[in-house]
Order: sequence, then structure tokens, then C-alpha cells
Amino acid sequence: MTPSDHDHVLRGTLIGGVAILMWASLAVLTAWSGDVPPFQMVAIAFTVAFLIAMARWRLAGQHIATRLRQPPAAWALGVSGLFGYHFLIFYALKNAPAVEANLVNYLWPLLIVLFSALLPGERLRWRHVAGAALGLAGTAVLLGGSLIFRSEHLGGYLAALLAAITWARYAVLKRRFAHVPTDAVGGFCLVGAALAMLCHLLFETTIWPQDGGEWLAVLALGLGPAGGAFFFWDYGVKHGNLRTLGAWSYTIPLMSTGLLLVAGIGTLTARIAVACGLIVGGALLATDRRRRR
Repeated sequence: MTPSDHDHVLRGTLIGGVAILMWASLAVLTAWSGDVPPFQMVAIAFTVAFLIAMARWRLAGQHIATRLRQPPAAWALGVSGLFGYHFLIFYALKNAPAVEANLVNYLWPLLIVLFSALLPGERLRWRHVAGAALGLAGTAVLLGGSLIFRSEHLGGYLAALLAAITWARYAVLKRRFAHVPTDAVGGFCLVGAALAMLCHLLFETTIWPQDGGEWLAVLALGLGPAGGAFFFWDYGVKHGNLRTLGAWSYTIPLMSTGLLLVAGIGTLTARIAVACGLIVGGALLATDRRRRR
């Protein structure tokens, strides 16, 4: 890999890392957004993401229809990844205990590390797997308490596993569509918003934010972890180091917990400190330091 190629990959990895930082704020912003139902929230956030892309197209003097004219396979991957993941994780959380469902869902960073080995020119090293495994162990400690998987919640666990596979597949297969502009994510979000609104009308009762603070939190979700972050992630997984991004992703629950503590939602415990050591150690172990992709 030439220095220029290395710089390109590093830039992509750092841009993908911005999405990870944004996702860390998901829990605290959701807590501040009131009682807005999940699918309604996704519909609003995805609409904000589309408006971000549309504003960029207008400022650049580009026709919206032209930017949305992408290969059918890119549309299928984009919509199934963004909306499909959220549908599956919401189903999992409704049909299984949240702690266990979240732990199964957090297999996705490890799966990204493993799936990346299937891409041309990629090599999987022991430290990538070990680092991701440490991250998963840290997540298990962080989610903590007594993890009990019960057969009556099998449907929820399977949905959480499918959610993890869906998101990892979305990230890795994005490499096949590196030629598709990142702002096309806005179009995928538009379709996802329509599907989320349909699910909302079928399964939920409409509850709007009750005050300005809740509306600001909802807007921040759309600009950040539940909307804007998808653009950064798209660029990162297309051009950055997938194994490093996968390992870094295990810092999301740790940073999320930290933000909740800062916001006064939760208490610092020894379990959090142990989880911190495992997750940070795993991320450092798995981070590529050589000049290769």
C-alpha cells in the first residue's frame, strides 16, 4: 500500500469513527426525547436524514432524481440494511429481555471483523478476532447482571441475531458499491422513513414530543445517531478499515453509558470500570497500525 493509499484508508476510518461517536449519544438523546414510539422516531429521524441529503443536492445544483438513480442492488442493500436492521432490533426488544437482546445484537461488530475477511485483498489476523472478542466480553460485562437466555424468548433472540447479521452484512457489502455516492443514503432513508411510518400506523399509537426540549432531542437524533451518522458510516465502510471500525464499534455501549452518567442517568460501578478495560483494550489490540488495508 502506498502512502497515498494509506492516507485514504485512514481518512475513511476516521470518518467512519465519527458515526461511532454519534451512535454513543443515541441512548441519552432517546431518553430526552420523551415517549415517542420507536417506529415513529425512526420515520422522523430518517426524514431528517433525507432532508440533509436534499439540501446538499440543492446547494450543489444537482437534480434530486439524478442522485436517486442508483443500481437496484444498491437500493436493496441500503433499504434492507437501514430499515431492516431497525425493524429486527425493535422486534427483538419487544419479544426478549432488553439486556439479552442487546448482547446478541452486539455481535455485529465481531461479525464485521469476521465478514471482512471474505472481501478481496483483506486478511484477518488473530488480533482482529481477539480484539473484537474482548469487546464483546466487555459489552457482556457492561450489560451485566445475570444473563439468562430462556426458550420462550427464542423468537426475540433470533431477531436480535438477524439484526446483527443484517447490519454487519450492510457494512461489509457496502464495499461492492464504493462507486455509489454517499449522499444516496438520503434516498435509502426516504424509503426507510415511509416503511417506518407504515409500521408505526400499524403497530403503534402516535405520541408527539411534549415540549421544546423533546423536539430538540428528536431533531438531534435525526441529525446525529439515527440519521446523519449513516452518511459517515457509509463513507467509512466503503473506504476505511473495516476490521478497525468493527473493533471500535464496541466502544459505543461504553461511551453511551458514560454519557448517561454525565447526564445523571445512572451510577458509576466497578462493573463499568472492568468493561471499560476490556473494551478499550480490545479496540487497541484490533486497531491496524501497519500501512496496509
